[in-house]
Amino acid sequence: MAHAALPAGVLTGCSEAGEGDDFTTSGRPSATAETSGRDRTAASSGGTIGAAGSACELPVTFDVAKSWKAETAKAPLSQGPVTLACEIDARPAGSIGFLRVWTGRSGDADARTVLEAFVAAEDGVSKETYSAFRSGGLSGTKVEYLYASELLDETKEESAFAVTTAEGPVVVHLGGLDTEEHEEMLPAYGLARRTLRVG
Repeated sequence: MAHAALPAGVLTGCSEAGEGDDFTTSGRPSATAETSGRDRTAASSGGTIGAAGSACELPVTFDVAKSWKAETAKAPLSQGPVTLACEIDARPAGSIGFLRVWTGRSGDADARTVLEAFVAAEDGVSKETYSAFRSGGLSGTKVEYLYASELLDETKEESAFAVTTAEGPVVVHLGGLDTEEHEEMLPAYGLARRTLRVG
């Protein structure tokens, strides 16, 4: 299972959403976005990745939080329909965890289908909450869920979002050592999602 070692059809029907807004697939603001807002806390940008010549070349570009270190994934790990492409390490910024970027082959699957398959490939997942978002002209889906870690013998929060591009789907996942670490890293996750653009 990929998580043990770690961790373009675009969604439609979200035209009401503004840049960076979180919406359910019905077009209404998601309850999670309204009540938590945790990933909306400002995080300072340390630069952009995804473009040619950057630490990770991807179908999309986005800002990486200050002091986080990005590098191309060396291990050929897959989860569902996507393969690990880039790891962004939070340790230089004082947190324990990674923002991981997964990419896949182009096809007919929309962002929600890709994200659901990604989550389904991870054992120990429960209480998934999906919602739609828009950023940089892209429409996608994000999810928050609980992951039961056998290694740590505890349940912790995790988050991910997905978009589809002409080059294939992209999933950005945030885990963390535990829920506390996850929550500390949410501003960096939110920065990546809000600054997401087609590469």
